[in-house]
Amino acid sequence: MHPLIKKLFPGPVVTDGAWGTQLQAQGLRSGECPDVWNLTHSERVEAVARAYVEAGSAVILTNTFGASRLQLNSHGFAGQTVAINRAGVEISRRAAAGRALVFASIGPTGKMLATEETTEDELRAVFEEQTTALAQAGADALLLETFADLDEARVAIAAAKRTGLPVVASFVFDSGANRDRTMMGATPEQAAEVAAAAGADVVGANCGRGIEGFIPICQRLRIATTLPIWIKANAGLPEIVDGKTVYRTKEAFFADKAEELIAIGAMFIGGCCGTSPSFIAAVANKIGHR
Repeated sequence: MHPLIKKLFPGPVVTDGAWGTQLQAQGLRSGECPDVWNLTHSERVEAVARAYVEAGSAVILTNTFGASRLQLNSHGFAGQTVAINRAGVEISRRAAAGRALVFASIGPTGKMLATEETTEDELRAVFEEQTTALAQAGADALLLETFADLDEARVAIAAAKRTGLPVVASFVFDSGANRDRTMMGATPEQAAEVAAAAGADVVGANCGRGIEGFIPICQRLRIATTLPIWIKANAGLPEIVDGKTVYRTKEAFFADKAEELIAIGAMFIGGCCGTSPSFIAAVANKIGHR
């Protein structure tokens, strides 16, 4: 176990909530690249991060989920990859101000190995570029989140491990008859096995479903691995009401389920799409970490 994770073990550790919806509340337009805001609207990004620290997050992320060269290229910002990632860490570190750790967010590239849209060599170079920039900027750990392809995750974990920082590998289980598989068909057990074999320090799940659906996923991960478990659930599934995206889950319900997740083995607990600082405050209050 990496020394930083060992220091936090056995938790519970309250992480943060959604970034996308919070940036939208700050003015991010549909289709706009959120990651480039690290350079153009750093004060608004910092406001999101600081709100989570104030709510009780002991770990906050960075606004770098889509900041790989392949993702940024679709918005025309590939040439600013390193600058965007470094700025993302610097912003979250300012917001944390020593009160929270900064786990840098890394998402999938959006390119499929199975359809030969990319290669392992290209993915390796892309992830090494991003993880190196994040580490050099001072991230405390690296979070690979919302992964569905185990092969892509394996390459990403290897690149992240090269930095010497702790690595969290988090997968999205939102497919299959029981919504317990990734889009590529991987089960929690398979994801946990691949993550551990690749050298991840923490394994978990995020996004894709409401928090009640994470209880069986967490149970299965706990049985499948001895690694600490990371869980970040949505505030339910999104609905469109009068042209606006609405999440129905309330803070009190979310906090109750978060307490259940901790009881069955989650070490890191936070929120994904639709959650906000008020959700994190409810969780922190519920488990006595505020």
